[in-house]
Amino acid sequence: MQDGLSKMNSACLRPRLLRVPLFRLLAINLAIGVALAAALVGGLLALNPGGLRHLIFADASPGTALGLLLFGFVVTLGSTAMGTAIMAMGRTADDETRRGPPARPAPATIPAKRLG
Repeated sequence: MQDGLSKMNSACLRPRLLRVPLFRLLAINLAIGVALAAALVGGLLALNPGGLRHLIFADASPGTALGLLLFGFVVTLGSTAMGTAIMAMGRTADDETRRGPPARPAPATIPAKRLG
């Protein structure tokens, strides 16, 4: 009886939204986008292109500049990851149909005949 009760309690603790497959897909891909954004901001600070790190930390409030930079990358990369996941939902793993404009047919070779 205790086993069934503990399973029931753990199911009640799990948020209801995570039970919806589409929301779970979007949440996972948003988390991937946030992680990529944080890695990109960290990489920019580490590489210091054009003195960006010095410019940010020389300001009176570097947290604001870092927050705005991180927010921009989170919006961009998070929405890109979520959109890619939504667009890939209809494809199966073995779907290898060619996409894009139709291929041009190879030119036909016609043997030449001698006149006369």
